[in-house]
Amino acid sequence: MARAITACAEKQGNQAMKAVDSHLLTLLKASSQFIVPIYQRLYSWQVTECAQLWSDIVRAGTDERLGSHFTGSIVYVARDQATNTSAEPDLIIDGQQRITTVTLILAALVERLSQLPRGEQEPYDGFSPRKIRNRYLLNDDEEGERQHKLVLSQSDRDALFAIVQGVKPADGLTTRVIYNYKYFQNKFADPTLDLVQVCRGLDKLIVVDVKLERGVDNPQLVFEAMNSTGRKLSQADLIRNYVLMDLPTKEQTKIYTAHWRPMELEFVGASDSKFDEFVRHYLTVKTGDIPRLDDIYEAFKDYATTHVQADEPIESLVVDLREYAHRFCAMALGKEKDPKLRPVFRDLDQIRADVVYPFLLEAYTDYELGTLGTDELHEIVQMVTSYVFRRAVCRIPTNSLNKTFAGFASAVRKDRYVDSVKSHFLSMRSYRAFPTDEEFRASLTTTDLYNFRRRSYLLRQLENHGRKERVAVEEYTIEHILPQNENLSPHWRQALGQDWQDLQRKYLHTLGNLTLTGYNSEYSDHPFTTKRDMPGGFKDSPLRLNAGLGQLDAWTVDEIERRGDRLATDAIAIWSRPHLDAAAIEGTRLTRSESRFTIEDHPYLLPPRRRDLFEKLSTETMALDPGVTRHFLKLYVAFKAETNFVDVVPQKARLRLSLNIPIEVVNDERGLAKDVSGKGRWGNGPTEVSLFEDSDFAYIMGLVRQAYEYQMGGD
Repeated sequence: MARAITACAEKQGNQAMKAVDSHLLTLLKASSQFIVPIYQRLYSWQVTECAQLWSDIVRAGTDERLGSHFTGSIVYVARDQATNTSAEPDLIIDGQQRITTVTLILAALVERLSQLPRGEQEPYDGFSPRKIRNRYLLNDDEEGERQHKLVLSQSDRDALFAIVQGVKPADGLTTRVIYNYKYFQNKFADPTLDLVQVCRGLDKLIVVDVKLERGVDNPQLVFEAMNSTGRKLSQADLIRNYVLMDLPTKEQTKIYTAHWRPMELEFVGASDSKFDEFVRHYLTVKTGDIPRLDDIYEAFKDYATTHVQADEPIESLVVDLREYAHRFCAMALGKEKDPKLRPVFRDLDQIRADVVYPFLLEAYTDYELGTLGTDELHEIVQMVTSYVFRRAVCRIPTNSLNKTFAGFASAVRKDRYVDSVKSHFLSMRSYRAFPTDEEFRASLTTTDLYNFRRRSYLLRQLENHGRKERVAVEEYTIEHILPQNENLSPHWRQALGQDWQDLQRKYLHTLGNLTLTGYNSEYSDHPFTTKRDMPGGFKDSPLRLNAGLGQLDAWTVDEIERRGDRLATDAIAIWSRPHLDAAAIEGTRLTRSESRFTIEDHPYLLPPRRRDLFEKLSTETMALDPGVTRHFLKLYVAFKAETNFVDVVPQKARLRLSLNIPIEVVNDERGLAKDVSGKGRWGNGPTEVSLFEDSDFAYIMGLVRQAYEYQMGGD
């Protein structure tokens, strides 16, 4: 938003536009009236946005250390060049969603306060029903439409008028105004709600007050700059405003100049999504949880709140963010200065392996701290690249790969850093296993690599591995030595034999039949010997990929297989699998149930029948996948894949199973599972089910399997 407004001001070539920080309630009080123009969309906030604003208000009102809470921008056109104390209304260009929602909250607050005894109707200074109406909702000395502080467009208008006046909206009105007002009525109906906190939170709401002057500013340019693409504020803008808004001006300037601005400059030239990706990886490193891309800002706010509640200054958070941003930009945006590391980071970027950055951010941090040397970090990055690329060639599904790298650093022993990384890679099983040389070779030589998403990278590396003078593969096109034409010429049919159609389908797109050339159109579907001997043909080609083709008399299935096998041998060397002897692996990796606690620390698991039940559950759960591990903790037993998917809380009468899967996703025909989200109890899941000695074990195990499959089912 700030960038859009600045850019628009520069485009207009004037400085008339005024943007200042303001309390939202002060803005409502000062303006005689805000009108939403007819061309604006209807009020459209859903419950999700309302719930977030409500949460922000309550949080701001609860935390006395927060002096204010930033909630966006209000952009409006002043109807004349007077001040907001004039009687003329202002046209809202941007911000109607939040200003309407706050008006609904204020109206619902008036209704709730009016139900209290007269002596209790002003729980917080300035927040009585009469003061709220006269200051923020109505112009008491006006009549008709001019009486209302906020006038919406179309059908929203009458609904809001009725709500502010305290009467029931007319039947037949379908608008989010009514639905969201009922939502806030329900919030205020909660008998445990602290009205003082709500009033205090409302009083802390801050907006960027952007006033455009009629006849001077061009509101349409501003509107287009902010809304033509339908995009919201960028994550960078939201986070910057969040961390800086509550600080004194002098401190804001210091932190922005010394830390935030240099960080922004590192992302110049990158797509807007790169900063979002970085913050997602940063939060994964810091919290162990992977936020959804749509929830990055909210996740950052939660993390920042925890940081502040621990009495850490906000500057230390910004400094830490900038340091991690520098590391991310070195790896992902080509900013690395070390000549040895730069190529491996480039390779990593070319295979689109974004999921690996949470682990590599931690490894790069250790590199900067001196725990890792350049050669060691180089080897680790190569291992990571090989792992991701081999899995891609072998067509192993990528789901849960982000979880693999989110928790990878927990397996690293920093006194034996590289060996522990190798050990962890080699110890992973099932869907996480590092493909063997045999598996990699088989896929390289038999699968369709022409339609492989990373085919250009594959051929580029095969051509340039070990070269000091790199060949610009982008200048060449991919050539099928055996042509793609379904109607092969007699020459090619003879070369392949009687089953030429089946053999063409089998070998056409395999590695052995693919190469690079600058003469693709000249080669066409000509016989092999023509392609070999023509000017620029295989005999003349300077490319390593074409080595040996100029000496062949024919292009047969045997030659395709031989060449494919030779190139696969090169690929195995380029994307190598780590090697570590069994003793070294055993000395560095964690066992499947390693913990300082044991079953003996859980007395409710020790009676024979209960122990048999628990061991049966353990056996069945760990059999879901070789990667599942069991961990005895102080108060419960955790079963993990990427993270906990079921926790067993031993109790006197039962085993309470905490399933890490939302209740609405569970297929539970018998209704045995319960929703315990938001309730304080041991275990990590929002769903709970009981297991007794006489329970239908197979049915309960089916619920556990669903929790496992839910965790493994998505990126």
